[in-house]
Amino acid sequence: MTVDRELVERRLDEVVDPCSAANGTDLGLVEMGLVADIEIESAHVTVSLRLTSPFCMQIPYFVDEVEGKVGGLDGVSSVTLETDQGMEWHQGMMADSARARREERKAARIEKLEAESTAPVNES
Repeated sequence: MTVDRELVERRLDEVVDPCSAANGTDLGLVEMGLVADIEIESAHVTVSLRLTSPFCMQIPYFVDEVEGKVGGLDGVSSVTLETDQGMEWHQGMMADSARARREERKAARIEKLEAESTAPVNES
């Protein structure tokens, strides 16, 4: 059985980048531009992942999630996750849809802060 690369990519995009979740956008690894490469050799899949920072503490999370999502596919017998040093990734690698969602979230936060700063103070 041949492992379907598109299905691997879809599964990788189900893994939410924790940094994007922290700012309220819940972006997947592919959408964030974190997947550098996918190699499929027989039933083994190697995923090369870009980190957003050299100080990324989420590697164990990524390993568990990628092994679980990709390892559960038909035809996959093993998964290896490789990471870089966190120096290569930049926001330009994100999908247009991801950048748009981040901008919408940012605009909504700014609007909320501005509304809060102009709201009358209730002095009871």
